[in-house]
Amino acid sequence: MHPDSVFFQDLAIVFLAAVAGGILARIAGQPLILGYVLGGIAIGPFTPGPTISESHTFDLFAEIGVILLMFSIGLEFSVKDLMRVKWVALAGGPLGILVAIGLAVMTGSLIGWSTTQSIVIGAVISIASTMVLARLLVDRGEIRSKHGRVMIGIALVEDVAVVAMTVLMPALGEFDSGRVLLIGQAFVKALLILLPLGYLGAKVIPLIMTHVARTQNQELFLLVTLAISLGTAAVTQMVGLSLALGAFLAGLLISASEYGHETLARLLSLRDAFVALFFVTIGILIDPRVIIDNLSLLATMIGLIVVGMFMIWTTIVRLFGYSWTTAFLVGIGLTQIGEFSFVLVQVAKGAGHIGSEVYNATLAASVITILINAALVRYVPDWLARRRLAHDQHDMTPWHPESEPLQQHVVLCGFGRVGSSLGRALDAFSLPYVVIDRNPDIIRRLQGRHIACIFGDASHRELLMKAGAADASLMIVALPEIEPAALTVSRIRAINPKVPILARAHGPAEAERLSAGGAAEVIQPEVETAATLIRHVLAWFGVPKDRILNYVEHYRQVMETKRQPS
Repeated sequence: MHPDSVFFQDLAIVFLAAVAGGILARIAGQPLILGYVLGGIAIGPFTPGPTISESHTFDLFAEIGVILLMFSIGLEFSVKDLMRVKWVALAGGPLGILVAIGLAVMTGSLIGWSTTQSIVIGAVISIASTMVLARLLVDRGEIRSKHGRVMIGIALVEDVAVVAMTVLMPALGEFDSGRVLLIGQAFVKALLILLPLGYLGAKVIPLIMTHVARTQNQELFLLVTLAISLGTAAVTQMVGLSLALGAFLAGLLISASEYGHETLARLLSLRDAFVALFFVTIGILIDPRVIIDNLSLLATMIGLIVVGMFMIWTTIVRLFGYSWTTAFLVGIGLTQIGEFSFVLVQVAKGAGHIGSEVYNATLAASVITILINAALVRYVPDWLARRRLAHDQHDMTPWHPESEPLQQHVVLCGFGRVGSSLGRALDAFSLPYVVIDRNPDIIRRLQGRHIACIFGDASHRELLMKAGAADASLMIVALPEIEPAALTVSRIRAINPKVPILARAHGPAEAERLSAGGAAEVIQPEVETAATLIRHVLAWFGVPKDRILNYVEHYRQVMETKRQPS
């Protein structure tokens, strides 16, 4: 077969593995990264089944993935994000990394690791995956919670620390002989590249981006930003520093201009594609046989990540004055490693500081800890919230479903921006309602206002029964995520076949799914926005009101027909 044909065949297999792994991870409710890595293991040379012919060909794609990832992190990096949690992030973040390295060195001295290997493992386990962390927080709607802000702040500092550690890692082995001159040289090189880049970022890059933006050419804008990121990465590599450092600096330069958000928006799809290839490549490189031969090493690393890092971050966050609940949640959220740990372990392996056993154990530990972390982040906060609510009951006079049953009332599932607006309307007209929400802070506020409410997942049958779904006159499902919303609608319909159910959806597919589950009416914000704009536009041109209303009604009927199952 012609070499080009082999390459494209391998490329197709890699993308199919990413798609299959991503779909399975989505179905299982796990992070996509985990699916990508498992997909890579499935097509790797060490497992049966389809295998790519030359895995080293895709190392270049992995490098591009790292560059784009670091570039996007630089674009997202903002000093403002850190100011609200500045002390725990800026001081606690580096402290946590140093304590983790110290813990690894102490552990290594007990079980026979070399000092260099212990430092590498400590650095690797100290860096949580920002991508995994942010995804889990977004899925739970906790990205702006107190513990969410603290975790993101620490993760951002860790991302920056990775850049410094990639500079230091190649010279790490010299510590054993006491030669620290190379570390100083690395810092001098970093300064020599940072100073001119800082000047370019302040003077030249904004001018270039402004001229490109004035062309209003989307393709040119994307090409220029890619040229800046890849060019800066190439320059840093030429002076002996890492590609990741250059990519991060390039993102940081553009983020300081007004074009940072636009650049990130255009880059995300390309970045996600290459990052998917990166994680599939990581899976391809995992050798299960090496892991089996070094189970004690893998178990030790998992213990350090899950138990050690949990204790470290919980203690540090508590020392900075946060509550035990916040500290506990932050500790739970940071018990995993991911993409930047891969970067560090690759640098360490390339420098000869570790062998293949540590490299493969790191890859396996990342997969396992992401899986453990996803379960902990999903279930532990709910358990903590129930305990906190139970502890706070004596300070409030909460509503008890058993003692004060309601009839012909409204059950409001979800009390976010949409749900709270509906709640205010119901209050204004003195209509009785019960709220079900999984955010403990919302529940505490409602209890303080003596509003009937229940903490928990609205899709649970027991909670719906306690809220009086069997006797309700109306059910409103205002949950932002489609999976729990669809499950809630189906559970309501099973309890009360006749009650009207109003639900919200973000698109036709979601609306069709909710309607099929039993929702009497599904509101789509996009459709309602379009209908309002149509009404205002036609009124502007003097179209009679009755004709406008007829057209808008026809438009809604057409949109409704389009999403009806054929």
